[in-house]
Amino acid sequence: MDAVSSRKAPRVRKPPEERRAEILAEAARIALEDGLERITLRAVAERLGVRPGLISHYFPAAEDLVIAAFELAITTEREWLFSARGTAMERLIGFVRRVESEEAVELARLWLNARHLARFMPALVDAIERQEALDRALLTELIEDGAAEGAFVVDDVLGACVRIFMAVDGFGTYANNTTPFEHEAYKRFVVDVCAWALGLEAGELRAAVRSRL
Repeated sequence: MDAVSSRKAPRVRKPPEERRAEILAEAARIALEDGLERITLRAVAERLGVRPGLISHYFPAAEDLVIAAFELAITTEREWLFSARGTAMERLIGFVRRVESEEAVELARLWLNARHLARFMPALVDAIERQEALDRALLTELIEDGAAEGAFVVDDVLGACVRIFMAVDGFGTYANNTTPFEHEAYKRFVVDVCAWALGLEAGELRAAVRSRL
């Protein structure tokens, strides 16, 4: 093999925005798979096959990377939770199905993780509140659409939204449990609270959610 062919291929310098997006995406994956505490400049660099100095160029403080990764992960998961299309009822059914699915466990764990770390990271508190506001905006829009379509009976849209998200958070509290808990009261807690908050018959909403599994 001659000297030319044995040389390593030169590294490709990526545009700053592309590199930053790549770093954030990898950090968000770490957040979902391993937890926010596992996001370090070195950990992200190792996954991307670059030096830690490159990561610190874009995120001088590890805390900034942790918060940005949390927001990206939550944004991506939010798009998935609210990805159903159609009538408000169809969108609600899609939302409930996703919340109650195995795929939502990582998202629940991330929220638990973030709320715990926020005790020690004030900037993360602000990020959590921003993400919660975005969640509420989407769910209140869905509820308002359902009320306008005559599908939901709601006097207090924000109140219904708060009740539903409290159910989602309560359901997700058990995401770290290693022993499965299969009681119907737990498994269908979110759908039952949605029915109560939106003036629907619980059995009918349960059946609609199950029919699309």
